[in-house]
Amino acid sequence: MVAAAAPREPRARQVVAALAQVMDPEMPGVSIAALGMVHAVEVERDHVHITLLPTFVGCPALDVMRANVVSQVSRATGLVPDAIMVEYSAAVPWTSDRVAPSCHRALLSRGIAPPPPAADSIMTEMPHVACPWCGSADTVSEGVFGPTACRSLYYCRACRNPFEAMKPV
Repeated sequence: MVAAAAPREPRARQVVAALAQVMDPEMPGVSIAALGMVHAVEVERDHVHITLLPTFVGCPALDVMRANVVSQVSRATGLVPDAIMVEYSAAVPWTSDRVAPSCHRALLSRGIAPPPPAADSIMTEMPHVACPWCGSADTVSEGVFGPTACRSLYYCRACRNPFEAMKPV
């Protein structure tokens, strides 16, 4: 098994580089690699096996992500799509601690508050979230359910902008 962060073989490097180019379809400009969804990459001479961790098991974008991974890896490696197996695993749970610092910056630049550390995420109430637009802490939760299962809606009283926040897991 090749760890996604430190491949040594050329094809493994191609696969990892390709995964960094696969964007989350529900968060344009944010890669599945930066979200910490890549759990394992196994590279053999004529096939690749990739294990991803879903941010939410019921995410409706999983099939789109799988197709995008196969397409991107096929282009990068020259392997036919049938030689690229992508599976989702719940054996190791995805947590918001897997989100890379670069992803935090990308989310903020798109007006989405990044998730707090998982250690802070035992939710008896919605977490307090700073506004990604102005940085104010004077925000209120507008609803636990946002446009996707992994985001909630907030409103900033300081700049009067609505915004989304990734849910901590």
